[in-house]
Amino acid sequence: MMPDTPFGQWLMTQTDRAGLVGQLATGAHADRRFPRTGDPEAVRKHLSAMQADGDMFDAVDDAELDWLCA
Repeated sequence: MMPDTPFGQWLMTQTDRAGLVGQLATGAHADRRFPRTGDPEAVRKHLSAMQADGDMFDAVDDAELDWLCA
């Protein structure tokens, strides 16, 4: 079952987290084109289009697991 809050919105609430997820969330706030209502795949596509560092894709994987458990 999918959480009620879209992944992009949930991720943007994670700016206080340490590590890569927190960095990803902070970057999402600064990015006007970030898919705020998108799912994890939309975020991965956006990061790919932005030529993001590979660590950010790992952060999406970690964040997705946390989001699904929220």
